[in-house]
Amino acid sequence: MIFDFSCLQISSLWERLIGAIGDAAGSALGRVVEAIRTLFEGDSETRRQVSFSVAIIALSAKMAKADGIVTEAEVKAFQQIFDFPDEEARNVARLYNLARQDVAGYEAYASKLSNLCSSGAAENCPMLESVVDGLFHIAKADGLVHEKELLFLGRIAEIFRIDDEHFRRIMARHVHLDGRDPYLVLGVSPEDDFAAIRKQYRLLVSEHHPDRLIARGVPATLHAAANERMAALNAAYKAIEKERRAA
Repeated sequence: MIFDFSCLQISSLWERLIGAIGDAAGSALGRVVEAIRTLFEGDSETRRQVSFSVAIIALSAKMAKADGIVTEAEVKAFQQIFDFPDEEARNVARLYNLARQDVAGYEAYASKLSNLCSSGAAENCPMLESVVDGLFHIAKADGLVHEKELLFLGRIAEIFRIDDEHFRRIMARHVHLDGRDPYLVLGVSPEDDFAAIRKQYRLLVSEHHPDRLIARGVPATLHAAANERMAALNAAYKAIEKERRAA
């Protein structure tokens, strides 16, 4: 999946931001927040887009650091889910490397994203669910989701006001400790009749349809993650349908 990074294609924008925060890890968060507030004062939409992108980069880097080691596979996963201009690679890498020095500060970035939810309410915000999907993509890049990474993701979900049941459904799309569970992915039970399962599936498809996400103001940067989520929902429904027909 690819996060479109087109909102930051203005070269001077990144140069100004990176120049303002410097390379001091200890005060990085405060410098980033202050730089965004100062540099883009009077342009609320650009400030929102920049804040969103910076928070995503920081959380991605700190996600990779959650188990103590940033692997090459995790760095590649970050590069896979972000689409940014080649000329900005150096600046993005500087911010990523600054953020990945430790896990500290990730909660503040998560809160920033939660406050940027386009629906105005964090609960069930499709933008935030897509962010969690993207972080899972990084966490599983090295073939194993570490316990510390799950704790990190669980805390992110808590800040996003994603309840435990919802978080388990998201996790089921990425982590299969006891094999794939299509019922958990759809939020249904094996005891439910197929009509009820089909109704739930159609409800989820309607909620996560790309056209509806666009109408609800979900940033284009997250549409690819939403498409991957749709694929997981479709696969889960087909698996249940096949099981029921065989029975």
